[in-house]
Amino acid sequence: MIYVSESAKEQIIHIKTSNKNIDESYFVRVSVTSGGCSGLSYNMDFDNESQPEDQVFEDNGVKVVTDLKSFLYLFDSTLEFSGGLDGKGFQFVNPNAARTCGCGESFSL
Repeated sequence: MIYVSESAKEQIIHIKTSNKNIDESYFVRVSVTSGGCSGLSYNMDFDNESQPEDQVFEDNGVKVVTDLKSFLYLFDSTLEFSGGLDGKGFQFVNPNAARTCGCGESFSL
């Protein structure tokens, strides 16, 4: 399962309602790729096309989709949002990460 915090849900709804190009058919796609200062990086975007091996979750009223390989890294993670002057935007709280970088955008196992 991939979880979505209340703050992330509110920001996702705000983005979707303020962007005319994103309608109700869009969902949040998250993935993990090689890169970043810790070795692996998180990616997040809106998408409306499912792939054959996608893993689909719904938490807190938000549909989250990821590919199978990324799910192995993201299992039991929570998508958070932190705004304000010292906020980091969207970030993952990942219990599988052994180490994360200072910006929270990359991790290693």
